Amino acid sequence: MSLTVLESRATSLDSRVLGAALLDHVGAEAADDLAAEFETVEAGRRTVLFREGEPGDRLYVLRSGKVKLSRRSSDGREGLLALVGPGEPFGEVELLDGGPRTTTATVVADARLAQLSKTSLYRWMGRHPQVAEQLLQAVARRIRGNRATVHDRLFSDVPGRVAGQLMQLAYQFGVVENGTMRVVHDLTQTELAQFVGASRESVNKVLAHYASRGWLRLENKCIVILDDAPLARRAQHKRRR
Repeated sequence: MSLTVLESRATSLDSRVLGAALLDHVGAEAADDLAAEFETVEAGRRTVLFREGEPGDRLYVLRSGKVKLSRRSSDGREGLLALVGPGEPFGEVELLDGGPRTTTATVVADARLAQLSKTSLYRWMGRHPQVAEQLLQAVARRIRGNRATVHDRLFSDVPGRVAGQLMQLAYQFGVVENGTMRVVHDLTQTELAQFVGASRESVNKVLAHYASRGWLRLENKCIVILDDAPLARRAQHKRRR
């Protein structure tokens, strides 16, 4: 499947949302100028936006849908590093360091995206040199967050990692319904296990245990959180070292 270009320039893109996604403190003029550089595209489920090892020639801001970022190990196993939701940018690091893609980006729920080429980004930075430092700071914060995720995978047990990922998914995609939190993640059981960094069997066992405790209810590609307090506590529990 391929991308469908909807607009040659994303003049309809909300520059305030774009500024929040890429920069914390960018002026209105610079944000509007940046929004005018984007193209809006659509991509169906299973579309690969870019692959690990390819040149990084553009960044994306997801407007709707979901995109997974994954890597493969030397023995061919796939690890899911992040699930990107609406309003989140991805693919920007390679534009700044000039290196190849470090992940593969695959659409898991039909997506509408704004994309920006490397040429357009550098042209914008040339017109607004004062925001270049802010962009670097935003990227650095994302890298710091990724390191925290790696730390959790190293030092948390599987039940703790499952609880932690559920809380993260709830933060990104949760919708309150009748006193519960409905989290549509659109991941297969295998992808959910890859996101936790454990086997499918062990993750399913933990989810079944949490369901038996009345903390959540399992549905197809969706988890309904009935009681988030014990999940939050379990997410903070670290394995003894």
